[in-house]
Amino acid sequence: MVRVIPYAAIQFCAHEQYKGLLGGYYGFQGKVLPPFPRLLAGSMAGTTAAMLTYPLDMVRARMAVTPKEMYSNIMHVFVRISREEGLKTLYRGFTPTILGVVPYAGLSFFTYETLKKLHAERSGRVQPYSYERLAFGACAGLIGQSASYPLDVVRRRMQTAGVTGHTYGTILGTMREIVSEEGVIRGLYKGLSMNWVKGPIAVGISFTTFDLTQILLKKLHQMGYTAR
Repeated sequence: MVRVIPYAAIQFCAHEQYKGLLGGYYGFQGKVLPPFPRLLAGSMAGTTAAMLTYPLDMVRARMAVTPKEMYSNIMHVFVRISREEGLKTLYRGFTPTILGVVPYAGLSFFTYETLKKLHAERSGRVQPYSYERLAFGACAGLIGQSASYPLDVVRRRMQTAGVTGHTYGTILGTMREIVSEEGVIRGLYKGLSMNWVKGPIAVGISFTTFDLTQILLKKLHQMGYTAR
């Protein structure tokens, strides 16, 4: 939760800002962006969130693969990693993370926004129902996760190298070692089927919650101005 909350908040906030900036640049202010800017806005939002919250992701990965006795709390993880392995370790695996976030966030936001646009054109309703938003978000999560999963595996391996006994240096080197030891499917796509169950549900809920919250806040904002 310590990592998810700021990551989601920064990502959705950044996406709205980038949509506004790109909309003004391409002449689509207040409208649905064309395909390429739509993809770019999502990628930039994901990259921004990942850059600002990466040390928290590193700490989460470490705590997930170590015994409870090794780290007492989040601050203890930060302090111990900094002392024993250096501050640079907090950003180990950062490059594959960014390379994975670009297609993941880009395709997720692109798919969701595109499905909403197509729905509005076909149905004549500007706002989809909640269950339709959930379905659009689930499709977005499924596509984004499938496209970036191998890089996500590489990121996790590099993050936990200090406690698993491996010495992963580069992205390509890590990929080669995983493939040589475990194979392509069993190595780079390990756990993908479980993520196909969890990921789309989580992404669908995230997109739906954000949309409905944004609509509610806009209504409250308008009511405040009306009351004045």
